[in-house]
Amino acid sequence: MPVSEASSKVIYDALKAADVGVISALPETWLVHLIRMADDDPAMTLVRLAKEEEGVGISTGAHFAGVRSAMLMQNHGFLQSINGIVSCALLYKIPLLMLVSDRGHLGEPDPWQTEGGRYTRHVLDALRIVHSELRDQEAVSHQIAEAMTLAQASLSPVALLLTRDLMWEKQ
Repeated sequence: MPVSEASSKVIYDALKAADVGVISALPETWLVHLIRMADDDPAMTLVRLAKEEEGVGISTGAHFAGVRSAMLMQNHGFLQSINGIVSCALLYKIPLLMLVSDRGHLGEPDPWQTEGGRYTRHVLDALRIVHSELRDQEAVSHQIAEAMTLAQASLSPVALLLTRDLMWEKQ
């Protein structure tokens, strides 16, 4: 099944409505349209990462410059970025909006993706990072706005999990 361009557009428009000016990302199948939209938008700064933990530093710099940011990554990338999240974002109270493609969860056909989905929610809970699932196009704009509001007000990370229901075209 292909990645939903329509859902990606809804997500991107919601990020813009939340005044996101910087997006950091590492290429990933579910994020392909979002990354392309950011790259094509002259009003958006897209920072392509070599590893996801670098996105924490990008978001930290954006915060100090007064610009809102979002990190795009998949489950394994979130798990890889834990050191930066703990030693920078949590320690220094950095608002960090993370959109995490929820690979390895219900309906995952790829065996190499299964472990990331098994641990993502547990790690978010262990770090006391507020998180929610994006499932429905109609709710995306509200959920992203609410997540950004919480990240800014609490000066802490917030994660939105991009589910298969949202990210894949319905057959």
